[in-house]
Amino acid sequence: MSYGINAYKSVGVKNDLAVADPHRVIQLLMQGSLENMAKAKGAMERKEFAVKSQTISKAMTIIAALQNSLDMDVGGEVSQNLWSLYDFMINHLMLASRENNTAKVDDVIDIMLKIKSAWDSIPQSEKEKGFQLLAERGAQPALATA
Repeated sequence: MSYGINAYKSVGVKNDLAVADPHRVIQLLMQGSLENMAKAKGAMERKEFAVKSQTISKAMTIIAALQNSLDMDVGGEVSQNLWSLYDFMINHLMLASRENNTAKVDDVIDIMLKIKSAWDSIPQSEKEKGFQLLAERGAQPALATA
């Protein structure tokens, strides 16, 4: 991909993030992790180890940001389960990178796709309840940047 296209995409994502609600930010983070994992798989197949390392690292950083954004007080068991899944995904990506194993990357992609699908299907009424809860608590979601 040319530099111009990459720069345009980068600006587009930054602009999207600047106006995104917390639900959309999580969607963008999940999408970013999926894109980086796909790039890592390609790099593994082409034996481009520097690119593999960079893209696996980005995917792991994004997943860690998702993990750290969980509200364990409000989310209860769901948050605990997601924490464990994210932890598994990060560890599995480390193994995938060390072993140059695309099947392990596929495992993590499959899990992230399932989580993202569930997240994407949250009804607008439930999103609004979540936004209201954030407003009442006077809290901003604790999202790390990747």
